[in-house]
Amino acid sequence: MRQQRQQQQQAEERGAMRYCAAGPWPHSGGALTTLLLTGEISNDPITFNTNLMGYPDRPGWLRYIQRTPYSDGVLYGSPTVENVGKPTIIEITAYNRRTFETARHNLIINIMSAEDFPLPYQAEFFIRNMNVEEMLASEVLGDFLGAVKNVWQPERLNAINITSALDRGGRVPLPINDMKEGVYVMVGADVPFSSCLREVENPQNQLRCSQEMEPVITCDKKFRTQFHIDWCKISLVDNTKQVSTFQEVIRGEGILPDGGEYKPPSDTLKSRDYYSDFLITLAVPSAIALVLFLILAYIMCCRREGVEKRNMQTPDIQLVHHSAIQKSTKELRDMSKNREIAWPLSTLPVFHPVTGEIVPPLHTDSYDNTSMPLMQTQQNLPHQTQIPQQQSAGKWYS
Repeated sequence: MRQQRQQQQQAEERGAMRYCAAGPWPHSGGALTTLLLTGEISNDPITFNTNLMGYPDRPGWLRYIQRTPYSDGVLYGSPTVENVGKPTIIEITAYNRRTFETARHNLIINIMSAEDFPLPYQAEFFIRNMNVEEMLASEVLGDFLGAVKNVWQPERLNAINITSALDRGGRVPLPINDMKEGVYVMVGADVPFSSCLREVENPQNQLRCSQEMEPVITCDKKFRTQFHIDWCKISLVDNTKQVSTFQEVIRGEGILPDGGEYKPPSDTLKSRDYYSDFLITLAVPSAIALVLFLILAYIMCCRREGVEKRNMQTPDIQLVHHSAIQKSTKELRDMSKNREIAWPLSTLPVFHPVTGEIVPPLHTDSYDNTSMPLMQTQQNLPHQTQIPQQQSAGKWYS
């Protein structure tokens, strides 16, 4: 056990985490709280992981940002009234990305009520040339509060909340010309707003803002040297004039009367007959489908026009052509089935090739042509003159 404790102490010493606080301290409800997490003075990349003790994430009002492992991590946020009086324990774990060493430390935040120092007048500024971690630096935030104090001149002035423009739906800026994300800073004071801050509510400035033009603010020069404020996005809130929005509920139409305690149904439920549900769900659609099928079958099978009606409406010349085509097709199909039948008359010679006399048909109607070959030679054909053939001796013979 002693060795484990010594190793843990050595690991915490190697981590050497430092905490630098900026803003009002100790923590108070409704005021800004900032904590800077830095590693030991070296060039080692160190990242931090923060969470509420016993939970995987931080409280809803507390935020954390660290741009790169070589930059500092910043915890910031504004606790609400619900968190007053509840100690918040934050577990902070540091990771050395070069040596893979870790160190853990618990941070206890005590939140106290700020009702003893009310700040009813609140103004929210949008600063375009700052990022949230730059604005959270104590010297930068102090310079901004000093410029606001010169314009407003209150007795008490405090930063209430700081929010990045990305958390308000802003776009990530392009990495050119050193563009910044922008940050919203809300400050509170105990005196009414000055005339300079009220200039943004003039009709002329409101018209210029609607036309995306810069309004004319006399005190802008006091901020321009370090902070570029978008005066069209300034918000002035006067909590002294706000009327309570609580209204007594008047029972009427749309609101159910109080029925007393809920009485669940008894355990002895009556059995239910599902036969009627079965008939409605299956039998009725099946009967309708059967009727539709019978109607379709009658239309498709019993209402046909027929061949006779078709022939009556077809011209005679078209029927003759169709009949001739059918006969020729039938003859060709029969010839393809039996190739030993007689040749068609159209393929036989009609005139004698030498004398020119008309040659009678090769066979009569009663002639048996089943044994006639498909192709006949010249010796098998009668009434045909043989052509003399040339002999090798160079003589001709008939």
